[in-house]
Amino acid sequence: MGSNLEGEAHRPGRIEVVCGSMFSGKTEELIRRLRRAQFAKQSVDIFKPAIDVRYSDEDVVSHDRNTIRSTPVDTSSSILLLSSGIDVIGIDEAQFFDDGLVDVCNELANKGVRVIVAGLDMDYKGKPFGPIPALCAIADEVTKVHAICVKCGALAYVSHRLVNSDRRVMLGEQTEYEPLCRECYRKSVEKERG
Repeated sequence: MGSNLEGEAHRPGRIEVVCGSMFSGKTEELIRRLRRAQFAKQSVDIFKPAIDVRYSDEDVVSHDRNTIRSTPVDTSSSILLLSSGIDVIGIDEAQFFDDGLVDVCNELANKGVRVIVAGLDMDYKGKPFGPIPALCAIADEVTKVHAICVKCGALAYVSHRLVNSDRRVMLGEQTEYEPLCRECYRKSVEKERG
């Protein structure tokens, strides 16, 4: 068992992205990977955007209510300032960060830090969202996770917004969003356009 922990503790810097729609388990997977790093006796720090206060002001919380302590920050550059001497950095809800997050993650990985990023890859209109697409392009590993379409049971493609708002960033949960497959999303959009 010691050799497995030692191998986990001595991996070179890299960027891992966990992306997908809402309710797909992105934060669950982020928490799982970070807890595994803690078990391996690595120093771990977790960051989230300060605007994400849905479940907690400070903790990263999954929809299943699993939690891990985090540091809320307003800008991606704050992550660099606060992460000195850390082996593994977790970043949740990365789509809400500025585009500078790509350079921040690259700089950390180039310094030997394992960076694990979780976030939505598309907004409610099915458009690439924030820095996630660029992070996927430079990542060493990309894991696309899927929710289940609430209409037909297929793999979900997008987070469909249920409330009338044109704001791109709107924090919400199951009363504001539902995961839909491509076909059910297309039908819902056509129906909304009337």
